[in-house]
Amino acid sequence: MSNSIASPAAVNTRMRSAALPLLFLLLGVIYASWVSRIPALRDNLQLDPASLSLFLLGGGIGAVASFPLAAWLIGHYGARRASWYAGLLLLITMPCLALAPTLPLLMLAMLCLGACSSCFNVAINALGAEAEKIAGRSIMSQLHAWFCVGTLSGALLGSAIAGMGVRPLLHFSLIAVCAAIPMRRCYRALPNDRPQYIAGKKHFAMPHGPLIALGVVAFGGAIVEGSVADWSGVYMKDLLFASDGVAPLAFALFAGMMLLTRMIGDKLKESFGARRVVAGGALTAGLGMLIALLASQIPLAIAGFALTGVGVATIFPFIFSAAGRHGPTALAGVTTMGYTGGLIGPPVIGFLAHGFGLPAALSLVGVLCIAVALAAVRARWLE
Repeated sequence: MSNSIASPAAVNTRMRSAALPLLFLLLGVIYASWVSRIPALRDNLQLDPASLSLFLLGGGIGAVASFPLAAWLIGHYGARRASWYAGLLLLITMPCLALAPTLPLLMLAMLCLGACSSCFNVAINALGAEAEKIAGRSIMSQLHAWFCVGTLSGALLGSAIAGMGVRPLLHFSLIAVCAAIPMRRCYRALPNDRPQYIAGKKHFAMPHGPLIALGVVAFGGAIVEGSVADWSGVYMKDLLFASDGVAPLAFALFAGMMLLTRMIGDKLKESFGARRVVAGGALTAGLGMLIALLASQIPLAIAGFALTGVGVATIFPFIFSAAGRHGPTALAGVTTMGYTGGLIGPPVIGFLAHGFGLPAALSLVGVLCIAVALAAVRARWLE
């Protein structure tokens, strides 16, 4: 009985088909890795809620400010090369969070991380939108499911590493080194895409017309998702007295339920339509936040955050799919509105928590879910 050896062409074909999902997975791992260590970064510099909000604000500013750069990179070099450039800088920047000795330097590191992350995010979503056009069917929810695989894996790994007492610098450095090799292999496996640069063409513009509705849904969804990611661990630790190892599990289950929902998201879209799925999901997310904030026991609070993950799971895949159909300029513009929500939301939650307490601040996230549902119903271009 002979052993068959796959030909280089077959190996390249398999790697090419796996490259795009793997890039989404890597982004999720990187994102969840630093999010899971927010309590440790806070404790290292003894930050109060307002100072922690300033730290998070740096990432939002970097993300929003970088979208014209992301659109320019894709227009001049193509999404494939843009993803490699931004991804490499993202890996280099992540350990700098743990090296910052003061709040201003921590904000600077976070600003750079936000800029690199957003450029990488726009580039791989542009690749996903093009792949969806070629496939002739909805695949964006599946791609974002791979992002959730990464966030779930990164959050669980972060929980385990924090529980072992490993410092954030070593944690972030290991993630950066381990992610660099598959990221490079993905870049080499992806087909060359043609830059869409045209002399005199405007490569970035804020949403207008029907795109505004998409931007509003993205704006609200980003606030909900970002608030849970950035504050659920702090809420679990400070309000329910969860340990450093248990606190990240709220975000881990949130990401896990997003993953499961996104695995069936494309089928839900085909059966019920994107607007109904997003609107119903937003109401479900509001219910999840209510459960989490009323819970007096750690398991029930985690279940509430997990239900919130179910609700917000389809917002970004369907928004990016709809915007991506109108080209990278529309995609970058809508994503800018989304990340503006990510910029405003978590810091506002921090400032409100400083004045009124974290439960009161997070209750506004539940109210916002209702607004997202109403906006989704009016977003005609979601279909």
